[in-house]
Amino acid sequence: MACWLMKSEPDEFSIDDLVRTRTVPWFGVRNYLARNYMRDQMKVGDDVLFYHSSCPEPGIAGLAKVCSNAYPDETQFDRKSKYFDAKATRESPRWMLVDVELVRKTRLLSLAELRSIEALADLIILQRGNRLSITPVSPAHWKIINKLLKA
Repeated sequence: MACWLMKSEPDEFSIDDLVRTRTVPWFGVRNYLARNYMRDQMKVGDDVLFYHSSCPEPGIAGLAKVCSNAYPDETQFDRKSKYFDAKATRESPRWMLVDVELVRKTRLLSLAELRSIEALADLIILQRGNRLSITPVSPAHWKIINKLLKA
């Protein structure tokens, strides 16, 4: 099983929305590396850190699991969607997604707190210039973060 950090802007889809819906298609990803993670590497049962980004206090807000294999993101075909892609076709979709299922909402493990933990210094989300919405998380980092969330 792999571990992932997946960012969502709370005004688009928050952990509270996931609590309400229980599952969500992880739509709107328009970065090829993040798409490739979903398409080629994510598997049903993989662990997910649900991360609030682009908000007053960014951080890990919950735990989730990947609950589907990758399939085409329907927003790429919707001309009214901000995620529409004119080059995508149903025969050759450009953007894929996976469904994510809530495990539990957690306390907010803020970006500042993550930065303060020396053992997490090489966590991808903490690297200068990283803007990817989906990043892998090492088993060692997963273990440290889970311990912090249980404290």
